[in-house]
Amino acid sequence: MCSRDCCSKGGVSRTKDGNPCERRAEKQETDIIVPTPQSLLYPYEMIQEIADFLVKGSGIRPKIGIICGSGLGSLADLIQNPKVFEYSKIPNFPVSTVEGHAGKLVVGCLEGVNVMAMQGRFHYYEGYPLAKCSMPVRVMKLCGVEYLFATNAAGGINPKYAVGDIMLMHDHVNMLGFAGNSPLQGPNDPRFGPRFPALVNSYNKDLINKAIDISKAMGIESSVHVGVYSCLGGPTYETIAELRALRMMGVDAVGMSTVHEVITARHCDMKVFAFSLITNKCATEYSEKKDEEANHDEVMAVAKNKQKACCEMVSRLVAEIQKSL
Repeated sequence: MCSRDCCSKGGVSRTKDGNPCERRAEKQETDIIVPTPQSLLYPYEMIQEIADFLVKGSGIRPKIGIICGSGLGSLADLIQNPKVFEYSKIPNFPVSTVEGHAGKLVVGCLEGVNVMAMQGRFHYYEGYPLAKCSMPVRVMKLCGVEYLFATNAAGGINPKYAVGDIMLMHDHVNMLGFAGNSPLQGPNDPRFGPRFPALVNSYNKDLINKAIDISKAMGIESSVHVGVYSCLGGPTYETIAELRALRMMGVDAVGMSTVHEVITARHCDMKVFAFSLITNKCATEYSEKKDEEANHDEVMAVAKNKQKACCEMVSRLVAEIQKSL
């Protein structure tokens, strides 16, 4: 029974549809906007349409997908006979908004292998849901990609790491996941993968070992490490307290990307290789010195100086994979 006066006054009559207050309440309920689960932002059919667009436009079905991190877009410049797609020209594709991310997808051949490289990724701090940030990985999968190479620029927490070092990722700590955010939230489509994918051994051990051997052949093994990466939401850099907490958790390097891409790749049963270029040392002691604070200009400068070594490592690793294809 409604407690409002409108139902008790003789001037308002009941109808078979119920009293007026109930009808108004029902109308208000229909106006409520329910957030769409992330998995419904890009259903399988839409991902397939994007993949078909790229395969048709390039005439290539790539086997390796490469995601170029901040300042590492030159990795895509190694690709022979490239077909370049601007993100803005790809149907239903997001666009990059960060300096150092060109916003282009390059398809072609590298060391005899068909590859697809992203010059620029999408970050959670840009306002994109994680499902949109990692959507290109599913596009790669439906294009034919079996291996994902993910690179990033990261801050070194491990005191043994120096600026310019390379950290091969063998595990991660997903801080965004701790907060309840996942690129796999919402209804699961089994055509992509299982409802509850296991993430143990997400980073392919054979590829890590091959990369270590390559670093020895290049003479840079002293600056190549194997460690644990953690992804925070950004765009702010970390506080001293946060960095200390991460170090206590066993984290060696920290950034604002990659983990959700890896989760999506493993959900699709792709083999993953990832590395971080250490572009700044994370301060874990309180100081008034401004030069100890992380900044994006420093990240870009270090990436530019070290991109040759990163490119050579990737090229040699692709050549190793080519032997097994």
